[in-house]
Amino acid sequence: MTNGSAPPTLDAALNRLATTFRGMTARADEMNCECHWGSAEELASLKVPGVELEPDLLRRTWQAPDWDDHASVLRRVLPQLAAALVDGGVDDYSLEDLGDSLGRGKWQQWPADQAAAVREFLLAWWIHCLTAPVAPASAHTAFVLCVEASGAVYPWIASWEATRHPLAAQRLAEALGQWDAELLWDALPWSTSYDEDDKRRDLTNWLLRHAPSRLADHGSDHLQNVLRLLAIPSPNRWDDPHWPFPAPRGPHG
Repeated sequence: MTNGSAPPTLDAALNRLATTFRGMTARADEMNCECHWGSAEELASLKVPGVELEPDLLRRTWQAPDWDDHASVLRRVLPQLAAALVDGGVDDYSLEDLGDSLGRGKWQQWPADQAAAVREFLLAWWIHCLTAPVAPASAHTAFVLCVEASGAVYPWIASWEATRHPLAAQRLAEALGQWDAELLWDALPWSTSYDEDDKRRDLTNWLLRHAPSRLADHGSDHLQNVLRLLAIPSPNRWDDPHWPFPAPRGPHG
């Protein structure tokens, strides 16, 4: 299923996903617009089990927001989609959008064996992104995919905290470097359809508890300052003499 570089846990999760969803198809009466989505032949291929989709068709399939039965379409493409995530074949994907698509599929409500296979794969892939020398996705984009797919921050920060690996700490520093401005302006660093404030608070509170010690050997002076400022309630932090951004930047500028 993979190029041979995936660790055993991830390879097992990928194989379980492939076995669980083998033979599944979109509904026979599923429709989409030929003008905006794709051809009748492409639509027909979603109703045949096991036919590998061209990369562009795979992307258009999970990306489309208007399937009558979004969950069935996702189950059809999940094995190939998961393999692409493992092999790094998602350079043209928005992982934020992919996470949203998975979340809209409500996979937690699928039969127990299916939900467990998705959950196991996401966790194994997430840990791989934290610890692989050459990861298939950056930690901050992988985190967003997992949060949006599951609708929760906690499982992914908990596993990040439990992963005592030098690269996991390094990638925490890299992620905070991507998120710094938005978090300091009390904004979530990605777009979400719901619970924006709760997700931001959960992420910020975890960073304040966990990141200072974890980044002692990996965080720059800038990141240490970001963590110090995050501990200061807004709007007081915005008047701090060591505020790192021009005043007009962000929604409160």
